Amino acid sequence: MAPSAADPPGTAFAGLGAQAAALAAGETTSRALVEESLRRIAAAQPTMNAFRLVRAERALEEAEEADRRLAAGERLPLLGVPLAVKDDTDVAGEPTAFGCPGEFPVKRADAEVVRRLRAAGAVIVGKTNSPELGQWPFTEGPAFGDTRNPWNLAHTPGGSSGGSAAAVAAGLVPAALGSDGAGSVRIPAAWTHLVGIKPQRGRLSTWPDPEAFHGITCHGPLARTVADAALLLDAAAGNTVGDPHRPPPVAARDAATREPGRLRIALSTRAAFTGTPKRLDPEVRAAVTALAERLAALGHEVTEAEPRYGPIGVTFVPRATAGIRDWTRRVPDPALLDPRTRAAATTGRLLGGPVLRLARAAEGPLRRRVGALFRAHDVVLAPTTAT
Repeated sequence: MAPSAADPPGTAFAGLGAQAAALAAGETTSRALVEESLRRIAAAQPTMNAFRLVRAERALEEAEEADRRLAAGERLPLLGVPLAVKDDTDVAGEPTAFGCPGEFPVKRADAEVVRRLRAAGAVIVGKTNSPELGQWPFTEGPAFGDTRNPWNLAHTPGGSSGGSAAAVAAGLVPAALGSDGAGSVRIPAAWTHLVGIKPQRGRLSTWPDPEAFHGITCHGPLARTVADAALLLDAAAGNTVGDPHRPPPVAARDAATREPGRLRIALSTRAAFTGTPKRLDPEVRAAVTALAERLAALGHEVTEAEPRYGPIGVTFVPRATAGIRDWTRRVPDPALLDPRTRAAATTGRLLGGPVLRLARAAEGPLRRRVGALFRAHDVVLAPTTAT
């Protein structure tokens, strides 16, 4: 969705850091940025369908409060900037339907990650679409229809954070939060030309859930640049009482602007075993190889090397399906759910006892097995999707 003649110069695609800087410098107002965001959302919704709900009235009220704080001299990393979050994340006063049909109750409190975004000054303009319980690499469902890719409305933006990706790629918001268990940030990032990060567990709290989908799912940023993704990651990062995973803080934004030195890069083109054979598309292989050659030309050391994945794909299934079963207990009317969702929940019930415990017990050995690659390499370069 290209900027229209009515857009203030440069704001729709200025990016997260640029909008925050313009607000701090007094070059624009939060009210103006939020109004523009809401106008663009309304214009795109009939065709792109990125949002499950829009907080127009409340967002404008919060923008006016941000402007008062800015005028009083207050400065925060995201003060007054409009953002969106995926509809698996609690926002006080709004329901959390996670792609499911039915009438969900409103939440009384923000999720910890939303609380931190608000503490950084962000204005949450809405919640973005996800397939039912984030299960699929496309974003569609009977509850809201199909979300489309802004680069080509005949295509999907991917999933499950497809609504957030479409919103950022189309300039409806400068950045957004998604969540990722098996590619749900990374797939839509790749398919909409964005930067997506799935951080380690605990980097961004999943509270009020101590763990999401038995430890496979994390919140993560979607943005148009590395610097903006790092800024959002820093703003949302941190823990609360009850979080089982509490990694030491990092400064992602500082790292994004630091000279990396000569990196040892592993070029990997072999997928982990999933039980469904995949063939790497020649176009995808060519694109990844071209990037590897470019990195080598820039002076980095690039060698072909494969992580030793082992049965990691097998251990994923009980954790994912048990997580789906957990979520189906929250929906107001399970009969409205997609038959595939109900089937996955049944599988989760069957695998949710001893098999789930075995899958969790395998985490440590598998992490060490896969992580051994980093004894000789700093970075793994691999296709996001095979096709």
